Amino acid sequence: MKSFFRFVLRLFLFAAFAAVLILLIGVFLQAQTLSTQVDELTARVQRLEEANAARPAPAAQPTRTSSPEPTATRTHRPTNTPAPTNTPAPTNTPGPTATPSLTRTPRPTNTPTPTRARVQPTATPSNGGNLSSIRIEPENRCSHYDSDLYPYSQSVEPHIVNQQGGRIYGPYTGTYFASIRETDIEHIVARSEAHDSGLCAASSATRRNFANDLLNLTLASPSVNRHQKVDKDLAQWLPVLNQCWYVNRVVLVKRKYNLSMDQAEADTARRVLVRCSSMQMQFTDPGSAPPLANMPTSVPPPQSGSGTDCARDPLGCYDDNNNGRITCAEARRHGIAPVPRGHPAYQYMRDGDSDGVVCE
Repeated sequence: MKSFFRFVLRLFLFAAFAAVLILLIGVFLQAQTLSTQVDELTARVQRLEEANAARPAPAAQPTRTSSPEPTATRTHRPTNTPAPTNTPAPTNTPGPTATPSLTRTPRPTNTPTPTRARVQPTATPSNGGNLSSIRIEPENRCSHYDSDLYPYSQSVEPHIVNQQGGRIYGPYTGTYFASIRETDIEHIVARSEAHDSGLCAASSATRRNFANDLLNLTLASPSVNRHQKVDKDLAQWLPVLNQCWYVNRVVLVKRKYNLSMDQAEADTARRVLVRCSSMQMQFTDPGSAPPLANMPTSVPPPQSGSGTDCARDPLGCYDDNNNGRITCAEARRHGIAPVPRGHPAYQYMRDGDSDGVVCE
């Protein structure tokens, strides 16, 4: 029995000792947490003190005392109330005086730009018929030349006559002929000249088109075609008459087929075109022209099937739908395309690019 009480006593003492030990450990841990909290608090206090020490440097607080400033801004608002003094927009109302600026913007003076556009026909010659689009470089025969490479049909001759208003006329000399048997088909830009200016590298189809293109064809006497002009370029030969028309046609043809000019040609073209007021083919006194009855039957007379004089009444000849205009389809139907400025039908057609040739 005594041993039991001793066991209980020891157990009690052990429990008390454990409780005291646990209590001490808890106190120790609590003291540790308290010390860390104290350290944190002291650190915070130091930070606050440092922050407070730094605040006086940006003495922005006096600016807070500048709360009177808003009152100043309020006082400015009354000064803004003299915005009515700015309302002397009535002084700006001399906007009527500003309206004369409308007279400066005289769009009417800008409207003369159409008048400039009208002057452009005479201005285009002054800059060489837009030579800026033509390559200026020496001639180059990049392949063998033979006239057979540029075939053309004699059947184009009647179309040349139609293109000249039904006249069998040589524009280089102002000569009228009794029959096309007295004339040669004349290539304005000679075939060999075109060959050396870029067509030496062209396809056979392009060469054939060039040789039959009415834009590049006219009539001339054999003596002019075979002995005077032959294959000469602008710098080597100019006609006696119709120099403006001739040089302009050379420029149009070279531009159409992307042909080059050498420097001498370009200088001659500019020298001639700068003094031109018209690019139309000029006709000499028609009193020297032979009667149209002498024309061969292979050449259609300048009259319609109803006997209309096409030179005097082109609408009666070529205006099939009677709408007062002549279209390219109608011009091609009657075999007069391309239509140059000198043709009677030209005035009733629309020349969109103002180059003096329609339906090219």
